[in-house]
Amino acid sequence: MSDYDYEELGLVAGLEIHQQLDTATKLFCDSPTTRREPEEAERELTRTLHPTKSELGELDEAALEESRVDREFTYLAYDTTCLVEEDEEPPRTVDDEALSVALQIADLLDVTVVDQAHVMRKLVIDGSNTSGFQRTLLVGQDGAIETSEGSVGIEDLMLEEESAQRIEETDEGVVYGLDRLGIPLVEIGTRPDIRSPEQAREAAERIGMLLRSTGTVKRGLGTIRQDVNVSIAEGARVEVKGVQNLQGIEDIVRGEVQRQSELLDIADELHARDAEVGETQEVTDVFADTDSGVIGGALESGGKVTAVPLYGFDGLVGREIQEDRRLGTELSDHAKRHGAGGIFHTDELPAYGVTEDEVEALREAVGASDDDAVAIVAADPETADLAIDAAADRAETAIEGVPEETRDANEDGTTRYLRPLPGAARMYPETDVPPVEPDVTEVETPELLDEKVDRYVDEFALDRGLAEQVAFGQRFPLFEDAVARGIDPTLAATTLESTLTELRRDDVPVGNLTDEHLLATLELVDSGEVPQEGLEDVLTTLVEQPALSAEEAAEEAGVGGVSEAEVREAVAEVVERNAEQVEAEGMGAFSGLMGEAMGALRGKASGDLVSEVLREEIQKRA
Repeated sequence: MSDYDYEELGLVAGLEIHQQLDTATKLFCDSPTTRREPEEAERELTRTLHPTKSELGELDEAALEESRVDREFTYLAYDTTCLVEEDEEPPRTVDDEALSVALQIADLLDVTVVDQAHVMRKLVIDGSNTSGFQRTLLVGQDGAIETSEGSVGIEDLMLEEESAQRIEETDEGVVYGLDRLGIPLVEIGTRPDIRSPEQAREAAERIGMLLRSTGTVKRGLGTIRQDVNVSIAEGARVEVKGVQNLQGIEDIVRGEVQRQSELLDIADELHARDAEVGETQEVTDVFADTDSGVIGGALESGGKVTAVPLYGFDGLVGREIQEDRRLGTELSDHAKRHGAGGIFHTDELPAYGVTEDEVEALREAVGASDDDAVAIVAADPETADLAIDAAADRAETAIEGVPEETRDANEDGTTRYLRPLPGAARMYPETDVPPVEPDVTEVETPELLDEKVDRYVDEFALDRGLAEQVAFGQRFPLFEDAVARGIDPTLAATTLESTLTELRRDDVPVGNLTDEHLLATLELVDSGEVPQEGLEDVLTTLVEQPALSAEEAAEEAGVGGVSEAEVREAVAEVVERNAEQVEAEGMGAFSGLMGEAMGALRGKASGDLVSEVLREEIQKRA
């Protein structure tokens, strides 16, 4: 990807961070926020959704386009699913715990909290909510964070309900799971103060650190999502949805700058050529005897071929605007939104079974010359008409420059068209939930994670690397509970950050371990009742038999502690059996005998004690 002078291009970017909160219950009902597997579902329900007008009688353009895609939505319900989630019962009041966490986050972002928070409905008809809208409330505005490239303003902080999880697409529509629907979520929107890809990443990293500092946000894949708004001086505001990681933010900003720059160059060239988009028309006869599998298959199924002449577009439809993406890909994305598999265009033909003669016949049929391009769609009659119209509309905007729109992030840092940008018409008041008056007087400012690292180093004498692992890990509240119980800080830290990681790599499902499992096991090791070498065995036993206590698991694993006298007796026997080696090698025999001694004790004694006793026994005979 080329390097750009972002200041010269007038790059302006902003972020929208969506973070799930780790509360006991959902935002508007008492269902738990625990995630479930699809196979655990007990029943299904179906919905078809349609756009509704705002209180001013307006229809949101994004919702209107979504409604043109004819789909049925299926929802998986669980034994924990309630009538609120099914949209069969009005929502209850705003969850107190969620509001409390949101106020903590507002404090960390230096946001001014509203006196009264009103719940609004945000129109969403992609099926991700059974009601056809998402409930959201404004918590505060006008905050700021600092980055190395300057301050980034916080436009607003919202508290809202999470959408349903998309499980799969079917021929009829989309299947969603209701386990995620309604989990409390904060949305943090920055002002367009970001001026480089690196600053975008740094701002997201800073906000993420502040969120995790509360200790009450969910962790793991999908629990935090970043949307990025990007524009350049002559371009347009584009919202990129679903960026999954920090590096992705940097890549998306760079990629969108490239895309908009290339589209502006294409627009300049199209203007210079006096380019225009012709009328769409049917060209099925051109392909009556085609060898193209895609086109032939569509026609055999009763479909047709539609085309649009793109006068003056020759060579530009195939021009690359991002890696492996071209202007033709943009047209194809719009066609796909209306059910087509994509488009063919003359910049890439003859190919895909389409012959040179068919290309010439196609040009002649639509009145296109060698300076022009032609795009075609082969599909069932309704889809072919809708898809070619969509492709033609996108070609029209290519002449104008960069369209404002919402795009979806691809894993490689490129993006694809998703829908038009939503407008104000998608928001209207929620009449079923009373407003709340946030009380900021009881808010406690949490310790920041970077401050926590310094404290762990100073107070607990942890190595800085280990301190960072603990502070930024998911289990720092558990670590603090452990040291509060008097457990050695280094033992607690290494167990939570290293031992559990090693077990996970060995496919031990450590997620089955409760906090009490871990704390009780650490207490056994810290007291000397279980040697540290037996810690993994105890934890593995608890994973397999979670109903056991830590003491019972230690007995089951055979790693209960032994007395020092028993250790000395066992070590003395090992040395006696290897008397000749000890007399010949002295302390040189230590390494070999250490393994034998530990084996004889079957992990029931600490390595430090066995080592100390073995050295004493060898010195007696040397």
